[in-house]
Amino acid sequence: MHPPRGVGRRALRQCRHCQRGRGGEAVHSVRGALRHGDGTPRQVRSKTRLPWAAEIQWRAVSRLRDDPGMTDRSIRTLDATEIRSAHTLFFAALHEPPLNDEKWERAKRIYQEDRTLGAFENDTMVGTAMSIDTTLTVPGGTVPMAAVSGVGVRADRTRRGVLTDLMTTQFTDCAERGVPVAGLHASEAVIYGRFGYGIATQQRSRRVRRHRAEVRSNAPTDGEVELYALDAALTMLPDVYAHLPRSRPGRLDRTRHFWPMWEDHYRTEPGLMRLAVHHGSDGPDGYASYRVVTDNVGDDVAVMLVEDMAAATPAAYADLWRALLRVDLVTRIETRWEPLDAPLDALLTDYRAVTTVAVNDDLWLRLVDVPAALNARSYTGDSTGADAVVIEVSDPLLKRNSGRYRLSASGCEPTSEPAQLALDVDTLGMLYLGGWRVAELAAVGRIDVTATAADEALGAAHRLLVTDRPPWCGTPF
Repeated sequence: MHPPRGVGRRALRQCRHCQRGRGGEAVHSVRGALRHGDGTPRQVRSKTRLPWAAEIQWRAVSRLRDDPGMTDRSIRTLDATEIRSAHTLFFAALHEPPLNDEKWERAKRIYQEDRTLGAFENDTMVGTAMSIDTTLTVPGGTVPMAAVSGVGVRADRTRRGVLTDLMTTQFTDCAERGVPVAGLHASEAVIYGRFGYGIATQQRSRRVRRHRAEVRSNAPTDGEVELYALDAALTMLPDVYAHLPRSRPGRLDRTRHFWPMWEDHYRTEPGLMRLAVHHGSDGPDGYASYRVVTDNVGDDVAVMLVEDMAAATPAAYADLWRALLRVDLVTRIETRWEPLDAPLDALLTDYRAVTTVAVNDDLWLRLVDVPAALNARSYTGDSTGADAVVIEVSDPLLKRNSGRYRLSASGCEPTSEPAQLALDVDTLGMLYLGGWRVAELAAVGRIDVTATAADEALGAAHRLLVTDRPPWCGTPF
């Protein structure tokens, strides 16, 4: 359904059913639009252009108008008194009970002010989504990112457009604040592609038979490893993490809102937690957090779960594994959230002591502002422009992103040149950090090759987008 003339192109005059946007522009809420006399938004001509928020809000209104049986709905930012109710709704969507007062005191520190949305029907909250401001490492630099989490819809209100309204409102807020990228970890792989998210990074889980595993004698070493309990780890680790190099695309800045999630995991999950920190010649340069569980481990005496690990140098990586393999009364080690290229098997004397258990999706990315996001990263290729390629992006949800862009080693710019490759915005999210081969995505139908010289176009795009290491996030949120 298309908006009447003026909506999405002209500003709406303020009335008692409207609300004032962040930039002072008049915008209708979904609730306000439905309260007008004939059930339609009231629009008037104005010389002031609406931001793309208007198109998104119009689509939300249109869905409600097209289905008279749907309930009057509004989306708004929650205040501090409503955050606990939103968290309870989110947990209910995960089939989890509400937190008690002690656990809520810890959990509430996750929520950043003015970053939690609620969907309301007749003043009852039926859905929620939150985000945390962070920065994402991209090839050649960093870009502001909204780390999206806490997304849930009440079970009796699913499949009615609630999640779509939450997502589009969140995207609008990101765009208005100059945050061109949103990212999340998906609870289900089939949900977020339709909102423009694509799998940008992957992670590996492995199993190590400890008694067969030994670090090679010629592996590098430098410094020593010390162990810390949880309370000491919470004091020490944020600073250690912040000083590690973030050269790999996909890594995140863990602001203060991330660490309560890390703490909650180790306070609530079974097993004794320890943090191993590697102190190299220049100070702390690597760590591994783990817990050892003894229940439900089958024939094993105990299982060590290594769930968060990073090392700045090959020596730190090797020394951390020497320390982990020396922990007694552990028969099996399981790693989680490893980068795809972590060289553990090559580090050990027995290559077969390590088995890959799974390769899973890690960080999903949504380019909220396509040209801004594309210009935030660097590109390899011929500096003369010989490797330039024109792509055509389709974004049904945020139509302003749809169009043709010329990518080259110099960056990205809109163009009217004929497209050589055509793709949806979720596929562009997959390619953004260099984690997928362009030709492979074209082979499975995610990219349409419109150029006559198909191999040349695919090759140029690959050279521009490829990175020398697989991207990896490694930060659950």
